[in-house]
Amino acid sequence: MTSVLQKVFDPIAFKETTRAQWDGAADAWNRWSPLLDRWLGPATEMMLDMTQVQTGSRVLDVAAGAGGQTMAAARRVGPTGYVLATDLSPAILRHTAENARLAGFGHVETIVKDGEELAEIKATPFQAVISRVGLIYFPDQHKALTGMRDQLREGGRVGAITYASAALNGFFAIPVGIIRRRAALPAPLPGQPGPFSLGDPDVLAKRLSDAGLKDVRIERVIAPLRLASALDCLQFEQESFAALHQMLGGLSEPEKDDAWAEIEEALGEFEHDGRFEGPCEMLVASATK
Repeated sequence: MTSVLQKVFDPIAFKETTRAQWDGAADAWNRWSPLLDRWLGPATEMMLDMTQVQTGSRVLDVAAGAGGQTMAAARRVGPTGYVLATDLSPAILRHTAENARLAGFGHVETIVKDGEELAEIKATPFQAVISRVGLIYFPDQHKALTGMRDQLREGGRVGAITYASAALNGFFAIPVGIIRRRAALPAPLPGQPGPFSLGDPDVLAKRLSDAGLKDVRIERVIAPLRLASALDCLQFEQESFAALHQMLGGLSEPEKDDAWAEIEEALGEFEHDGRFEGPCEMLVASATK
């Protein structure tokens, strides 16, 4: 039984499960990179703008995944800059390293690192520390953000992308709701990590200010998830969304199949005229040391 089914949230078990799930989903997440770049590209560029990433900048990417935003930062900073990508999952970070190699980005490096243990990184201070849909899954978001702050030079900026509220993200919230009901999962505990844990701009702003950051700015980005069909969306989420697999952990295989079938049917409401467009809104935040 995974930690998400426990009455008392266990951050250690949660991290172990998260690492295992992302190790398993790494190949699929990387394979879906073209979709991720189209879907999250505008929010990513806004985050890089808000953190003033430019030629020659030093950037730390936390919870980098397969490195879509790492590559975007590397293109901006150019060979006179530097990007260090970190992630909890060794398997997914190998894709970041390979993608950087294939792109000819010799100024990108990777290191396997828990995003709450950034103090272990000994490096010249960075101009920007970024995290794209990673901070939401950290059990101790305060520790993660203070670690990001401490890796910055004075005047440097933290940037983060999170999902807005569940009500604005039906493509993800509907599967979460179906699985929660079928697995008889309780509501998330206060402070428990998850896709919508920072969906309230006021909560996100407070997390940043509580970490000793100032000049907090939060922007909303409409980011519909566009695919050919609801079935394609189901495949994307089945293959790539580790959070859903964590929630399904307590169900039998037939029960999991039934849950996915219900999810596909429910996602059909976003399919019109031969195309799928899942509602999604992101929050893009920045704050200064």
